Amino acid sequence: MRQFFGFLVDEGLRADDPSAALPRPRTRRPLPRLLSHDEIDALFRQAELEAAEEGNAGAIRMLALLEMLYGSGLRASELVSLPLSAVPRDAPFITVTGKGGQQRMVPVSGRAQSALNRWMAVRPAGSRLLFPSGAKAGHLSRVRLFQLLRDLAGRAGVAPEKVSPHVLRHAFATHLLEGGADLRVLQTLLGHADIATTQIYTHVDSARLIALVNARHPLAERASGRSIVHTRPA
Repeated sequence: MRQFFGFLVDEGLRADDPSAALPRPRTRRPLPRLLSHDEIDALFRQAELEAAEEGNAGAIRMLALLEMLYGSGLRASELVSLPLSAVPRDAPFITVTGKGGQQRMVPVSGRAQSALNRWMAVRPAGSRLLFPSGAKAGHLSRVRLFQLLRDLAGRAGVAPEKVSPHVLRHAFATHLLEGGADLRVLQTLLGHADIATTQIYTHVDSARLIALVNARHPLAERASGRSIVHTRPA
């Protein structure tokens, strides 16, 4: 319609173009940028190597931040603002306050717990925040976390432009889904209000979903070795 009315205006058949009032198509959510398992391994190898250096408190903090980003799928804002009281004691969970003030329970892996314990041993005293800022009374900023991650990526041989706190959150979700996690569970872990937001991660695991349908669908036994669902030719 826009092209048609544009043609009419160009030809002098109309003096106005009413197509500006037409609703525009909604833009699709961009697919998340992803890190491979090898790139994740490279980040952790470098972080663990640096954290092993004696007296390197900054590297120990970086390892704890990395473990929480990839191991628990926290948003950058959720991670940097964690209070000291959020450190797990009796149960391997932390209470996170997400968007809109909504709280959720997030599991903490044994690796992440170990990294947090190491950070607690060298963390500067006098703050109620888990990751205090050295420059002021507040917490580590999201911008600084972004910079620290990209610096680590450069040292690990991973393209820095591919790495950010949100990319690690995407990697957490994608790799968990690849491992067989339920979409509803993933929605809870990520703190998504709408499962439609979580469903964006299913695109990375289409091959596993097709194999699941072919193996579990009631018609699978009648297929005589033929696939029920076929992938499109490349």
